[in-house]
Amino acid sequence: MFEPEVLKMLGRGLFESIYMTLVSTALAYLFGLPLGIALVVTDNTGILPKKNFNRVLGLIINLLRSVPFLILLIAVLPVTRAIVGTTIGSNATVVPLVIAAAPFIARLVESSLKEVDKGVIEAARSMGASTMQVITKVLLPEARPSLLIGSAIALTTILSYSAMAGFVGGGGLGDIAIRYGYYRYETDIMLVTVALLVVLVQVLQEAGMKLARMSDKRK
Repeated sequence: MFEPEVLKMLGRGLFESIYMTLVSTALAYLFGLPLGIALVVTDNTGILPKKNFNRVLGLIINLLRSVPFLILLIAVLPVTRAIVGTTIGSNATVVPLVIAAAPFIARLVESSLKEVDKGVIEAARSMGASTMQVITKVLLPEARPSLLIGSAIALTTILSYSAMAGFVGGGGLGDIAIRYGYYRYETDIMLVTVALLVVLVQVLQEAGMKLARMSDKRK
C-alpha cells in the first residue's frame, strides 16, 4: 500500500485534482461572473431591465445546469478534442468542468448580488453613477463576502465533478479510485483517495469561509 510507486501515484493524483479544480474554477468564473452580473442587471428590478434578454439568458443557464455532468462530459468530447487535442487526462477534463461550472457559478453570483441593499444601489444612481460604476463600485464590493462563500462552494462542487471524470480517464484522484479501487478491488487505495478528497474539500471550504469573514465589513 505505502510503496514508493503508490505514494508517487497518489501524490500525482492529488496534484492533478488540485490543478483541475483551481484552473477550472478560474476559467469558469471568467464566464460565470459576467453571466451572473447580466442576470441581476437585466432583471425586472435591476438597474438596466431587459425582460426578454434576461428570460433567454436564464433559460440557457438553466438548460446547461440541468445536464448531469457525466452526460455532459461525454457529449462535449468532440469539443474537448478540438480544444486540447485529447479526451483523457487532467487538461482535457478542464473543458467539460468549465462548461458545467460556469452556469452554476452564474447562479451563485446572481444570488450574492441580489443580497445587496437596494438603498445603496439607488443612492449610487442618484449621485449619477453609471451602470458600470454601480456594478464595479457598489454591487461587487458590497457582495464580496457572499461571493467568496460562493467561490468556496464552487470549488468543492468542481472538485466533486473532477472526481467523476475518473470514469473516462480524466486523471486525478477520481481516476485512481476508479482504476484501482473499483476495477482492481484494491479497497485500501480507494479509502486513501476518498480520505484525500475529504481533506481537500475541508481545506478549500475553510479557506473560502475564512476569506469571507475577513472581507465582511459588518464585523
